[in-house]
Amino acid sequence: MTTKILICMGTSGISAGAEEVADRFQAEMEKHHLQEKYTIVRTGDRGLFRDVLIDIIPPDGDRVTYEYIQPENVAEIVAGHLVDGSPVKKFMAGDDYKQFFEGQMRIVLANCGEIDPESIDEYIARGGYEALKKALEMAPEKVVKEVLDSGLRGRGGGGFPTGRKWQFCMDARGDEKYVVCNADEGDPGAFMDRSVLEGDPHAVLEGMAVAGYAIGADKAVIYCRAEYPLA
Repeated sequence: MTTKILICMGTSGISAGAEEVADRFQAEMEKHHLQEKYTIVRTGDRGLFRDVLIDIIPPDGDRVTYEYIQPENVAEIVAGHLVDGSPVKKFMAGDDYKQFFEGQMRIVLANCGEIDPESIDEYIARGGYEALKKALEMAPEKVVKEVLDSGLRGRGGGGFPTGRKWQFCMDARGDEKYVVCNADEGDPGAFMDRSVLEGDPHAVLEGMAVAGYAIGADKAVIYCRAEYPLA
């Protein structure tokens, strides 16, 4: 297995210069003939969008996180960490970064910043589509009851129970039903939907597939605003 180099390249990471940083990494790796030992993985954003974040993860070693990385820093990191095997301490994330994540248990955002969002294989490797597989082994009514019993609610101000929405749709008359994924965000400065769409799109698709099976829909629509071109 190769060592992974994760580079956060969602909208926020790109705005901080992640694309140029990734290009520099690729060029430096080719310069030192490291392509077979290291793999660059372009991920979504992890939630800290103030700068470019880099994670170097060996198959059997400790993860090292670098922050505030600029293109001109890449050659030093490659020479020190990748070639000589010595992490470059002056670029490593500090205690504030570690403390920010230590108390978190991510559920919806668990894959964001950890996988290539365009890779179905990476999604499946982390348990992706297992929920859909389980749902398809159940009757639609059982799926709706599971969601009702879970207490899952919408993330809007009303906090409406998701299971009740699904129940209404399942019971509704009509020959054709649709699942509509509303990825628009009305709250100023809110980017939760964008983060999930950019960082873990297969999770959105899986959720829509489960909902469609439960309510009897065989078509779906995703509404995403034009201001989210990457999503």
